[in-house]
Amino acid sequence: MAKRDYYEILGVPKNASEEEIKKAYRKLAMKHHPDRNQGESGKVAEEKFKESKEAYEMLSDAQKRAAYDQYGHAGVDPNMRGPGGQEGFGGFAEAFGDIFGDMFGQQRGRAGGGGRQVYRGSDLSYAMEVTLEEAAKGKDAQIRIPSWESCETCKGNGAKPGTQVKTCSTCSGSGSVQMRQGFFSVQQSCPTCRGTGKVIPEPCVSCHGQGKIKKQKTLEVKIPAGIDGGMRIRSSGNGEPGANGGPPGDLYIEIRLKKHDIFERDGDDIHCSVPISIVTASLGGEIDVPTLAGKAAIDIPEGTQTGKQFRLRGKGIKGVRSSYPGDLYCHILVETPVKLSEHQRKLLRELDESLRKGGSKHSPSGDSWTDRLKSFFS
Repeated sequence: MAKRDYYEILGVPKNASEEEIKKAYRKLAMKHHPDRNQGESGKVAEEKFKESKEAYEMLSDAQKRAAYDQYGHAGVDPNMRGPGGQEGFGGFAEAFGDIFGDMFGQQRGRAGGGGRQVYRGSDLSYAMEVTLEEAAKGKDAQIRIPSWESCETCKGNGAKPGTQVKTCSTCSGSGSVQMRQGFFSVQQSCPTCRGTGKVIPEPCVSCHGQGKIKKQKTLEVKIPAGIDGGMRIRSSGNGEPGANGGPPGDLYIEIRLKKHDIFERDGDDIHCSVPISIVTASLGGEIDVPTLAGKAAIDIPEGTQTGKQFRLRGKGIKGVRSSYPGDLYCHILVETPVKLSEHQRKLLRELDESLRKGGSKHSPSGDSWTDRLKSFFS
């Protein structure tokens, strides 16, 4: 039976971020875990659990995901070996490319009609830290990434100055050789020139025969407003160059949020702790609280307790896929005064004595707590 698409299994789009893939897998794992499903339905759930686990293992690995995006299930099948002993579809294409080409009128892994094997360049990953404010508003940034430039010494041909690149005598410049196996003629990459069709007797000392030198280049990157940690920005064609004229890979910019001094982000919502004095908590009053856009005022009711939460609608972050901004949640923290003078201690003892005389009306949870203690110890 043909395997289902990994993205379809997890229910995420092909451009899903690592965090979205992780959340989707956790949800499916909880739903289909064998311990939570018994009987006949448990067998079906177990299969779905294994299926989602396999999909997550492939898509959570950057290299495997890139191979799967390019070649499908064949790209991550351990029974198919790619160039250089790597797993992937490349080795399968090399061994049987001309058979499938004759049958279906296609040529896999070839460059035009020259017969040389071409390979897509590897993807690159770049971690970028942004502040919460930058993530909320977006920003234009510049990053330095590796790039390749033509070697000035050999003018890009890879040969030592004064020498020439020669046509490979094994494959006569085609980049591939044919091997007969029974009734079949199998075409594979030339082992002498590795599919290039050329050999360099005396390589250039500057580029070691590659014809190119690794450099650094500056890339302009636009960080969209509302981006969150764990999301990735794809820059097409800015990965490593392909081999033998193959297309370059892509650059993936992984966003990481710096820890904020005041706020914590939860999706499109943000949270902060707001300390208030015992006097403000007891008597009430208006206080200013911080937001990403400045200050906002909230009214503290008389008798506010620690843990009281105030919600400011629309004061959060508008995510990249959201229609409306999230909210700001202010969590009240009543501070206990410290380093008291003797006079202040005396005033507090007098206040405590006065409150005790007033009974439970000054302590709304005192009686219920005492009753629970009595019930527990009895």
